[in-house]
Amino acid sequence: MIREQLGEALKIAMKARDERTILTVRLILAALQDRDIAERSKGNPDGIGDSDILLLFATMIRQRRESIAQYEIGVISRFMPPQIEGDDMVKAIQGLIGAENAKTIKDMGRTMSALKEQYAGRMDFAKASGVVKELLA
Repeated sequence: MIREQLGEALKIAMKARDERTILTVRLILAALQDRDIAERSKGNPDGIGDSDILLLFATMIRQRRESIAQYEIGVISRFMPPQIEGDDMVKAIQGLIGAENAKTIKDMGRTMSALKEQYAGRMDFAKASGVVKELLA
């Protein structure tokens, strides 16, 4: 059933000269053919069924969402300054704690506020929060 829908969608897209749909359906058909070949080697001459095709679609969608997110992150991060991480982050936080004269966990809010002001966009503040909490505890 799904195979027929894909074939019909390809015909319609070719008549309409819808390049995006043509390329996408061909990509699906190629992935489907790969799965069919693998299934035939296991002794199933019919290839994969509709339920497995739907699982293939779900996998393809998930992969594309992940790659889109990674692509966007890569583009956005080009505009950010270098990130302070690891030992450099700990040293920066220790220096700020000293400068703020922070002594206890009660000073955490004030310390985090100063940290965000001084290192905006250059530090992962979720990680920094853990370090501040550990150093003030």
